[in-house]
Amino acid sequence: MDWFPLWNSLRIAAISSVIIFFSGIFAAYYIVRLPRMVKGILDVVLTLPLVLPPTVCGWFLLMIFGLNHPVGQFFRQFEIQFVMHWYGGVIAAVVVAFPLMYRTARGAFESFDETLAWSGKTLGLSNTFIFWRIRMPACRQGILAGLVLAFARALGEYGATSMLIGYTPGKTATISTTVYQLWRTSENGEAFLWVLVNLAISAVVLLTVNMLEKNIRQGARVK
Repeated sequence: MDWFPLWNSLRIAAISSVIIFFSGIFAAYYIVRLPRMVKGILDVVLTLPLVLPPTVCGWFLLMIFGLNHPVGQFFRQFEIQFVMHWYGGVIAAVVVAFPLMYRTARGAFESFDETLAWSGKTLGLSNTFIFWRIRMPACRQGILAGLVLAFARALGEYGATSMLIGYTPGKTATISTTVYQLWRTSENGEAFLWVLVNLAISAVVLLTVNMLEKNIRQGARVK
């Protein structure tokens, strides 16, 4: 059994989750502070991939990163080609999973008690210190939930990924695209094994989150 789809899926999900974590927190933190109209417009734009069919997202990505389009041609000068390469899957996963991190982080920041930040400022604490040592710990449950949801979504992404990087064994294959190809060729036994692998990973991720949330709640009671 070729384990490349598992390695590739984990690689894409891990890299995209790191990108989503920082970009989602950054976007949520600053957009919360914007005027209501501007915030509403940006909310729509950043959340669209969550409600659009993944294939539509994949089409937009092809229109942006395709070899015959300006962005794709620009990166091609540096011998970087996102179409039909595994790192194109990172782009697809980031676009599709980003709204999950953004929405949950934004909700966590909106529920944060700003008096804690103001108190820190009166003590002479810097904004950076307040953000990482006061705001982030207070919002960690929402941020953790968003990160895990984004990772799980990136791990199981199929529509946009299949359109942008396709399916090439040993090169771009992921668990999702492999299951589809095996089903298409009536290799249901091997497809079922990959489904079990995906279920096992998802179960481990969810159990880990439940354990972390339990530890956070216990720590809060102790304090």
